[in-house]
Amino acid sequence: MFNKFFLYSLLFWSISFVSIGCDNKDSSRSLEINWTEIEKDLPQGISLYYGADNKLPLKAWVVKIDGNMSNIKAKVLVSHDTDKRETVEEFVDNTQAVVAINAGYFLMHMNPTHHVGLLKADGQLVEPASESIIRQNLRYSIARGAFGIDKNNMFDIAWASTKNDSLFEWVKPLNNSNGNPVSNLNFEKAQFWDMEHAVHAGPVIVHDAKLHVCIDEEVFFGTKIPELHPRTAVGYTRDNSLILVVVDGRQSDSRGASLEDLANIMLQFDCIEALNLDGGGSSTMVINGELINRPAGGVSQREVMSSIAVFVNE
Repeated sequence: MFNKFFLYSLLFWSISFVSIGCDNKDSSRSLEINWTEIEKDLPQGISLYYGADNKLPLKAWVVKIDGNMSNIKAKVLVSHDTDKRETVEEFVDNTQAVVAINAGYFLMHMNPTHHVGLLKADGQLVEPASESIIRQNLRYSIARGAFGIDKNNMFDIAWASTKNDSLFEWVKPLNNSNGNPVSNLNFEKAQFWDMEHAVHAGPVIVHDAKLHVCIDEEVFFGTKIPELHPRTAVGYTRDNSLILVVVDGRQSDSRGASLEDLANIMLQFDCIEALNLDGGGSSTMVINGELINRPAGGVSQREVMSSIAVFVNE
């Protein structure tokens, strides 16, 4: 997509979110990002890009991984520490992953922590999906966005849930809206989702190669998730390239990103599906053991429960 050391000036329109679910309206605010490929002595099939919009300001890093190469595998990793959390750098050190980012949400106030929603690694269900959530005394059934990897290293993002330790997906998000909950999950409208690795996060931000931010349907209204934050995201392209993104935030030289900003970055890298992951102080990218971004403006890393990691067999 980009020639090495070639600075590509990008101008695209960000989309504003109004509380109307996955439908979005155009905004006059533009986002200009200059992208360049960064040399990191990476294996064939893995590329790192750095981008900045100095006017906002915003700084972002994108890793593109060729999922079709037989020696490259992606996995979801789960912490085995006693408190069930470790830094992304520790995930890399413990597994010899080439690239890793933080993944799903977790309960920071609990020790050991618990994952928020579906978490599956190496075929083992670590945590089932959350069936419902309460907002303003109303109970909403949920099937939030999840990232999955099957046994053939094919990637998928789906609105997913679990039943009897099996994973299921819906082709459309549930029709939740603020004050109007879906009362039950209808598994008759779902289909089996055969994933070896899977992790819930959300919301979905790109669907069918279009900006598609599902705040209401995934019941993220009433939270801070839609605000400007440091961000982490995962997506994939039509040719099965994996796209991993981190955006720094809460810093003088990088304000963070809205979900719409993040979606547009994923679209620029040709994602047909993309998912917002845990962000804020959790947003971390490590490559070859080196911290790439600056979480919360520094070099210290928050311990997290899960990671999406990439491995290369030489």
